[in-house]
Amino acid sequence: MNIRRSVAALSLCAACAVLGAAAAPAAVADDGPAGRAKGLYGAKDPKFDGVWRQSLALLAQDAVGVTPAKSAIDWLAGQGCEDGGFAAYRADPSTACDPKKGEFTDATAAAVQALAAVGGRSGTVEKGIGWLKRHQNEDGGWGMNPGGPSDANSTAAAIGAFAATGQDPAKVTPASGKGGKTPYDALLGLQLDCSAKAEERGAFAYTAAKGEPVANELATASAALAARGKGFVFETVGKDSGAEPKPLRCAGGKGGAGSPEDAAEAALAHLSRVMSDTDAHLKSAMPGAKDQPDFGGTADAVVALAAGEHSAAAGKPLQWLQSKDSGAAAWAKGDPGALAKLILAAHAAGANPRDFGGADLVRQLNATGPRPEAAAPGAESDGNGKSEEKKDDSGGGIGGVWWTVGVCAVAGMGIGFLLSGRKRRQL
Repeated sequence: MNIRRSVAALSLCAACAVLGAAAAPAAVADDGPAGRAKGLYGAKDPKFDGVWRQSLALLAQDAVGVTPAKSAIDWLAGQGCEDGGFAAYRADPSTACDPKKGEFTDATAAAVQALAAVGGRSGTVEKGIGWLKRHQNEDGGWGMNPGGPSDANSTAAAIGAFAATGQDPAKVTPASGKGGKTPYDALLGLQLDCSAKAEERGAFAYTAAKGEPVANELATASAALAARGKGFVFETVGKDSGAEPKPLRCAGGKGGAGSPEDAAEAALAHLSRVMSDTDAHLKSAMPGAKDQPDFGGTADAVVALAAGEHSAAAGKPLQWLQSKDSGAAAWAKGDPGALAKLILAAHAAGANPRDFGGADLVRQLNATGPRPEAAAPGAESDGNGKSEEKKDDSGGGIGGVWWTVGVCAVAGMGIGFLLSGRKRRQL
């Protein structure tokens, strides 16, 4: 899936890196809007979502044949902590991370997925996987923070990281050796079984809480994808029958999912049932939120349904997202994380993210960060099917090579570049 740079470009980059190491001070000029760190996607404050949105942006670009800018990959990789974990955002990557509260499972897992997809950062990926293995709970899952109670979303993100690096999540057990539980054990333990209300059966709770578990649609979408052993980007296997997902088989209020595949089917059946009552979309489940659509959650549901090879069920919410009346385009405008979610949903369901209800999501995403190194045909479309000629030579291809030569020449003359801060990552 990845588009690789030419040997010549790689050689030039390597030479430039050597020269830069000798000449460059600790920080570099921005390559985007004023105030944005070099390589970072989006102009909003990255304090809470820097690594997450950067990871999704790189994954979305890679999925549709766009080679991300090296500065964007560098930024994400540079957010990694010494022990392999990632924080939500590190304004000063030279400052040590706090391993007890400053690193997060979701961010680490997202960054692992993104860096594994774009390639060239195997050391950082391996350290991230090592961090996840060391912080796996005895029940087989992960909490948002190291040692926190296992939750469906964090466990799902971690499963995706292992899948993205070619490891079988079913064989991942706690480093302590205690219990021998796998991520699927923790995940299925959060699913509402046949003892729950009929309308909630098959849904997942975010985490195990005192009292009755509470169905959560966002957790359900994440868990449904992970129970299939897939991350944010995946290859479908087999022919999509278009059949509707199968709900839990219950007899007398007893029974539940017997396998991760059954759990995924029941979760998807729940999501489809919920969306059928709301014009094919999910509603916000955030505490105190108004009765409004959840665009990100709906996109996640589309991805999960596509992973389960339910094209008909995935097509309905996808069409809703594409419709001008939904408001999804306005929600995602200028937001790299939101644009990436819509692109990944379109990609998973076989739609064209370059003509998403008339909008070119790929071009919009590219515009929120540094110019990509290279793009597949159509990636720089103007939204009307016409190819837009690049206005500078900072991208891939021959122009990108000569731009690199120029930078190397300047570096060779001893002119350093100011480097700006980075952020952290999350797959």
